Amino acid sequence: MKPIKAFAAAALVAVTAPAFAAQPVTGRWVTEDKAAVVEIAPCGQKLCGKIVKFLKTPPRGFDQRDIHNPDKSLRSRKLMGLPVLTGFSEDGDEWRGEIYDPKTGKTYRSLLQRKSAGQLQVKGCIGPFCKTQTWNRAG
Repeated sequence: MKPIKAFAAAALVAVTAPAFAAQPVTGRWVTEDKAAVVEIAPCGQKLCGKIVKFLKTPPRGFDQRDIHNPDKSLRSRKLMGLPVLTGFSEDGDEWRGEIYDPKTGKTYRSLLQRKSAGQLQVKGCIGPFCKTQTWNRAG
């Protein structure tokens, strides 16, 4: 009788474990302000996201540079292709990493979580305080 109980317990774990796994977040996503498209893809063992398209013209045009970066040596980088999501790894039902805001030059602790097939919840946090955005899948 014990082998049957052990098998039943193992089967239960196998069935319920995927419910706690993070949904995939790879693909192209439109930022909440509809200013850009960010593509999330594997980079090494983690996930990263970079700007692949502007939907609104940046203040200094499409050749806009990373002028607010605190590292002066990086201020000449173009925003197009700039990694804004870095080091994301799966943690339960979400992804944890960092998000860079090129408008301010600041980097925040970040959480990503799929809310539906077409929506991604993006949180940027400083300490216990977080700001949440919803990004929509690019068509």
